[in-house]
Amino acid sequence: MKLGIVGLPNVGKSTLFNAITQAGAESANYPFCTIDPNVGVVSVPDSRLNKLKELYDSKKIVQTAIEFVDIAGLVKGASKGEGLGNKFLSNIREVDAIVHVVRCFEDTNVVHVDGSIDSLRDIETINLELIFSDEEILDRRITKTTKALKADKKLQSELDILNKVKATLEEGKSIRTMDLSEDEWAFVKTLDLLSSKPVIYVANVSEDDLVNDGVDNKMVKAVREFAATENSDVVVVSAQIEAEIAELETEEEKMEFLETLGLTQSGLDKLIQSSYHLLGLISFLTAGPQEVRAWTIKRGMKAPQAGGKIHSDIERGFIKAETIAYEDLIEHGTMSAAKEKGLVRLEGKDYVVKDGDVILFKFNV
Repeated sequence: MKLGIVGLPNVGKSTLFNAITQAGAESANYPFCTIDPNVGVVSVPDSRLNKLKELYDSKKIVQTAIEFVDIAGLVKGASKGEGLGNKFLSNIREVDAIVHVVRCFEDTNVVHVDGSIDSLRDIETINLELIFSDEEILDRRITKTTKALKADKKLQSELDILNKVKATLEEGKSIRTMDLSEDEWAFVKTLDLLSSKPVIYVANVSEDDLVNDGVDNKMVKAVREFAATENSDVVVVSAQIEAEIAELETEEEKMEFLETLGLTQSGLDKLIQSSYHLLGLISFLTAGPQEVRAWTIKRGMKAPQAGGKIHSDIERGFIKAETIAYEDLIEHGTMSAAKEKGLVRLEGKDYVVKDGDVILFKFNV
């Protein structure tokens, strides 16, 4: 999973990126500090793996991971090349989802590219640049399809969808707000348009607003109301607090620090949860003496395809999946005890894998 962090210059993008990836991207109080995208890989915390390691006396834990890309600050006119905009937009095209950082704090020591703080204006600036970029791509595709239609009348359905999408863009709305059928979405995804990508809006707040999740912050409220109109998620974080958490060495120290702030989880944890929800992802688990491991898959994926995430031979030669729910395994302590209770199942090729399934795949090639 690859998430692209975007936003106007100086909204806290690189500070947040540094904190959650500890990758040391440059962060400074001037626009275009980031030019080439910084990339950092973050392990997804999963407490279930620790318990499975104890149960199986495994040698190691292998967590699943998320790749974060810190994309340079976009400005008005980016779609026309302003502020190296074309290069930045092409970087966004490569990600699965967009993490849009929005400044929701006042600080006279941190300059704003537009001279004042306005969360909705900032969101609109970024979204319109993505829309303008999509319009250019769409116009070229419509011209090409219209010409090809003379020789192949079957392309009429594609042209209808293209015109439908263009009409939405011309209204200043992102493609992700559209109500499309499954087949229409399948086609739109092949176009790789920026405003069709799912978005998590990250409201970057001060420490005071973080404690109550930004409830009393008018800018956060505005972001939440806007996000609701396009079914996007909102995560409230303080990039500065995340930076302080990143400096702590152990998980115990991090938890103690969060408790002193009246928090139960870090901004990174909230962001990961939101990204899994937004992209429809779950994790199944494998366990043995060598390692315990989490594997990320799309919700609704069937057992053979899930096994294919481990190795293509498993999907090709799939026979059965020996499956038990994580909670049942932990409750009974061993696979043997769970089998005696009839909790271990042999599932076939039509089985839809569930989050937390502990699976041993049986295959033959």
